[in-house]
Amino acid sequence: MNGSINNEIDELHWTLGLLQDLEVGLVVVDRDSHICLWNGFMENHSGISSNKALNQNLFALCSELPQRWLTKKMEAVLLLSNTAYISWEQRPYLFEFKSHRPITGNAPYMYQNVTLIPLSSPTGQIDHIGILIYDVTDTAVGKQALEAANAQLQSYSRTDGLTGLYNRAYWQECLEKEFDRFNRLQEVSSLVMFDIDHFKRVNDTYGHQAGDLVIQTIADTLKAHARKTDVVGRYGGEEYGAILAGTSGENAIIFAERLRSAVEATVMEYAEHKLAVTISLGISEIKYDHDTALEWLEEADQALYKSKQSGRNWVTLYDEDN
Repeated sequence: MNGSINNEIDELHWTLGLLQDLEVGLVVVDRDSHICLWNGFMENHSGISSNKALNQNLFALCSELPQRWLTKKMEAVLLLSNTAYISWEQRPYLFEFKSHRPITGNAPYMYQNVTLIPLSSPTGQIDHIGILIYDVTDTAVGKQALEAANAQLQSYSRTDGLTGLYNRAYWQECLEKEFDRFNRLQEVSSLVMFDIDHFKRVNDTYGHQAGDLVIQTIADTLKAHARKTDVVGRYGGEEYGAILAGTSGENAIIFAERLRSAVEATVMEYAEHKLAVTISLGISEIKYDHDTALEWLEEADQALYKSKQSGRNWVTLYDEDN
């Protein structure tokens, strides 16, 4: 008999030792959120000893906890006798612990997965909850780094390296989407195409680095004048495009004139030289008789060509009668 009792005591001792040394946080609370167990993981990361934590109210001891949200979770666990899981992607952490992981030392805090387990008494009554805290910082930071890298790669695939505008392929994809949106919703949009007047002279006179400076400066001016809803891109060498959603042809003229004037007033310094250029712009308002986005684009190109014929540094709205 004594041997059996001693075995039970040994087993309990080993179990408690295991719980204390787990590389997982373990907190047991009763129905009133009073702490019944606070293991070594919790001591190490919170700085609160088990002796101090025991019998304390969990929310009084850890004021950073989302009390209302966590209380609802715990009530559901007790009521339904079901385990609940909280992913770091739902809530980055439950307990505000600093990260001590060597690989992810730059993480602002310990990312945590949490499991809430209903615990029954010897009578079968569910009157306690076990809260398991898993340190998943390496996994979380790794996933975030991968997502950031993928986003960067996607950005590179969409962006022109010289100007930071959308590249031709992605800009044309946006043009197709805007054309489809018009067919669905019949909301007006306008397309502005423009290029730099006599750009070849800049390259021939000052060199390609000067030409790059001009291309970048025009792109910056375009970005400064575009709204968040406008889609601006580099269409080709010195040619640019702007999709103005929700904008009539008349309002697109206002945008184009402001852009034209801003470019005309810009002086760029290259070595000992001062460079100034102008742009010519063509506008096409989307119409019901456009069968494809390409037809819309061709009309803007025709308007651009007319601006060139008019002496350059000019804005033209496409008119099929002229």
